[in-house]
Amino acid sequence: MDNESQAASSRTLSYRDLETSLTGEFFWDETRPGPKPGILLIHGGAGLDEHARSQARRYAELGYAVLACDMLGDGVAGNRERVMGSIIAFRDDPALLVRRGQAGLTALSRCPEVGGPPAAVGFCFGGMAALTLARSGVNLAGAVSIHGTLSTGEPAKPGAVTAKILVCHGSADPHVPMEQVAAFTDEMNAAGADWQLVIYGQAVHGFTHRHAVPGAAPGVAYDAAADERSFAATAAFLAGVLGGNSFGPSPAGAS
Repeated sequence: MDNESQAASSRTLSYRDLETSLTGEFFWDETRPGPKPGILLIHGGAGLDEHARSQARRYAELGYAVLACDMLGDGVAGNRERVMGSIIAFRDDPALLVRRGQAGLTALSRCPEVGGPPAAVGFCFGGMAALTLARSGVNLAGAVSIHGTLSTGEPAKPGAVTAKILVCHGSADPHVPMEQVAAFTDEMNAAGADWQLVIYGQAVHGFTHRHAVPGAAPGVAYDAAADERSFAATAAFLAGVLGGNSFGPSPAGAS
């Protein structure tokens, strides 16, 4: 959304995962008093960037308290070699990925603006992270993957997934082919999860990245329809899982 309102305030939030220093950004709407349902928003493979911040702001403007978390650690984003090493380490060690995500959830829970069980919303790598948290049985109201990786080396065990699941996927995503989608649906059914999947025709990978340069990354492109439809689907999903809240516009007179 180009014409973003100014309702969402933000502050830097420093926290740790064992010896790793992490720096996220917390967004909330000051015009809405009292504790708000929390969202852990998990960035893509580039780290905590403007895409993640803009998405966090987008959900904060709905009335949620949102931590755009840091999964990589201070000083890693922007260093391609270190970023790729971190992503591979997380892919190969789901327990490490869960621990890092839990550090963000703990930091989110300590914010005075937050109340109630949170949800996790992730994009690309972040979608994989959100689903990994759900597979592990972490206490989440919901987990959302938006153009995220769906495969895993450690499928969910029956009964383990207590969070409700939403996956938003592009039908033409070459990085997450339909074979992976089919395997994911089989996994969720076998686990007895409460899950739903929305597929957007013609959309490829990274369809929410408004400023993606066409052709710069093979198989990655912005798709305005898929972006808006996935945001609407996620907003409706979150309203259902986070206590039935439906926030609507900011109060009259709010800036």
